[in-house]
Amino acid sequence: MQRSVSLAAAALIAVTATAAGTAAGHAATDPPPDRRPGLWLTVSDPERTWLRGVLLTCHPEPSGPHPDAVGACEAVSEAEGDFARLPGDPQICTKEYDPVTARAVGVWKGQTVAWQKTYPNPCELDAATGAVFRF
Repeated sequence: MQRSVSLAAAALIAVTATAAGTAAGHAATDPPPDRRPGLWLTVSDPERTWLRGVLLTCHPEPSGPHPDAVGACEAVSEAEGDFARLPGDPQICTKEYDPVTARAVGVWKGQTVAWQKTYPNPCELDAATGAVFRF
């Protein structure tokens, strides 16, 4: 038991030291975390019993794991970073009630973004936001 506690403590110290070293190594060259370009996009149910998300990086060019980074970046650019003004992809949706909450948090062209909206169902989300939340 004592050996397990000692090993766990040693592992925690190693992880902490590595994280501190990594943070110190980036401090001189990277912008502060709240100013790094990129947006964390998430979609969940309103109670957050499930969640999926992806990082969208648009500057200097679209990149990251978003499946349509180019299309999503174009849409956010057209809306000038205002997620309430996304061009969307108008379509006919059923009136089924299966709410989803979309969130965008991060930095767009130096401005902090913190946006959230709940839609009646995934189709309504897609119609309102287009490529941005298609992941």
